[in-house]
Amino acid sequence: MPFNQIHDKEASMNWNAIKNGNWDAYSQLYNAHFKILNNYGYKFTHDSSLIEDAVHDLFVNLWDKRTQLGNPVSVKNYLYKSLRNLLFRKMDKQQRFVNIDSDESYPFNFEVSFDNVLIKDESERAVQAKIKEAIQSLPARQQEIVYLRFYEGLSYEEIADIMSLNISSTYKLLYKAVGKLQERIKLADLLIILSLVLSEKAISEIN
Repeated sequence: MPFNQIHDKEASMNWNAIKNGNWDAYSQLYNAHFKILNNYGYKFTHDSSLIEDAVHDLFVNLWDKRTQLGNPVSVKNYLYKSLRNLLFRKMDKQQRFVNIDSDESYPFNFEVSFDNVLIKDESERAVQAKIKEAIQSLPARQQEIVYLRFYEGLSYEEIADIMSLNISSTYKLLYKAVGKLQERIKLADLLIILSLVLSEKAISEIN
């Protein structure tokens, strides 16, 4: 079983315990997800205080409403969607954006990291720089779907849930994002470099 599935299975066990008022399980869930939730929030805003407030509110609400919780298919997905919604409401109050109906209406930015990849020559470094530039040139929603699909490894169903899209729109949005990347970068170069950091399944969707 893949690590992500094992991790979410453990989270689901904690989830059921939380619903029964188990504080230790609640603490474990918080500690296991605090860092990744902050990392996800940082893609929308670099205001660390705002992100911490949103994560704090998420978990306070989770505990306060524990008896009303359902049984999400993916706990991580539930937390991502909840944090995203909380952040958007907080940012909306600060008038940082108006709505989330278009690619341009909310911020999203992530740095493509190749820190753990062995660089063989100068040409690879040049391609890496092109990939980073190409991804950062995408509109926010396209950056987010690339991040969730290829770097977080989420399914189309999970992404649709988090981003409040239907499945058809999710496919179309990712197709458009990949198409724009291929306009800026030769497919062969894109596949060579990304194969070092992405899963085989993700690569098959680009090819």
